Amino acid sequence: MKRMLTILVMVLACTSFVLGQTGTVEQALMKMERDWVDAASKADVATLGGIIADDWAAQGTLGPTTKAETLADIKSGTQKLDSITLGEMKVRVFGDVAVVTGSDDEKSSYKGKDTSGHYVWTDVFAKRQGKWQAVASHGTLVAK
Repeated sequence: MKRMLTILVMVLACTSFVLGQTGTVEQALMKMERDWVDAASKADVATLGGIIADDWAAQGTLGPTTKAETLADIKSGTQKLDSITLGEMKVRVFGDVAVVTGSDDEKSSYKGKDTSGHYVWTDVFAKRQGKWQAVASHGTLVAK
């Protein structure tokens, strides 16, 4: 009986630790998402450069893009994010990879054309050398 109790306590402790770690990762990634939209609305390419991995690839309503193209568009004012409200987010963690799904309502433009609306999106993060970074993204404008 004593041995079973010891095993049970060890299992519960390990489960608590794993769940605690996942919760911490989920919170950290949701904060990164909030920092991402805050930096984008301020055209803060330095902060964005830290969140987005060098090999990041994205698909959206404007087609495929890379980190370099996106940061150049934001820096030049070609791509503008005037305001954004994030919806609920869900984070699923798979070891050193995580998938964040969510939505937002934004007022935005690209090359002077209005791109505002309600978007649903998926961001994939990878933990590399102890740091989480976005490695892939997909966004879709939801028709009204």
